[in-house]
Amino acid sequence: MGRVLVILVALLLISASNYYQKKSCAIGVSGKEEKVKLDIYYEALCPSSAKFIVEYLPKLSHGGLIHVTHLRLFPYGNAQVFNGTIYCQHGQLECLLNTVQACAIDVWPDLNEHFPFINCVENVVLETFVYRRKYPQWQTCFEKLNLDAKPVTDCVGNSRGKELELFYAVETEALQPPQTYVPWVVVDGQPLYQDYENFISYICKAYKGSAAVPACKSPVNVIREGGNIKPFGLRKTSNSKLSTTVSSDITSWMKKLSALV
Repeated sequence: MGRVLVILVALLLISASNYYQKKSCAIGVSGKEEKVKLDIYYEALCPSSAKFIVEYLPKLSHGGLIHVTHLRLFPYGNAQVFNGTIYCQHGQLECLLNTVQACAIDVWPDLNEHFPFINCVENVVLETFVYRRKYPQWQTCFEKLNLDAKPVTDCVGNSRGKELELFYAVETEALQPPQTYVPWVVVDGQPLYQDYENFISYICKAYKGSAAVPACKSPVNVIREGGNIKPFGLRKTSNSKLSTTVSSDITSWMKKLSALV
């Protein structure tokens, strides 16, 4: 049984790698120059995650940053996997919204298509769930952005949604150094720890290309002394064992999520 699980985990990792090779989130001007990798590991109902996505990430659209950045979003965060079931820090609703966003990325791989939706959902989360403790009417984002809801809800309601969350689980658990809270912001493989709101400065420092990036000429976007000192925020309580996820009951898990859609 142990050998079978190892083989299945290996296959899952290969599938995950192939997935993101096909579903690149890089945007901007095509060219030979390498872009700075910006990876955001987050969870849907975390106030800090929602604030970062709503108030900070849109800054990439200014001053040429969007053309030199390869942005990837990982909606999983502090979730844990036990005996084939994914448990989220803020409960089933968060698991649902993590999967909704994972499916949006899968259905609309272009960042220009899926980021406005994710930004809208997280804005609804901030305005209703975080500030007023009401159920977030995230479905309204489809209508607001004139998007077809069916491909996303179909993904959430079948095994594809579970496959995507397992992919994000594998990617999150493989981080070195390990992710310990959210949002966990990584620039070219380097976590920013408590200085994550200053992510633009790190992008500017990491960019080695020749394209003009006006945003990087601003004195505001200079790495402050004392950055990256110590971590803080919402922490994980333990590490999940992903070998158990491979033998999980996908149908049972998806039924729980489908009831919330």
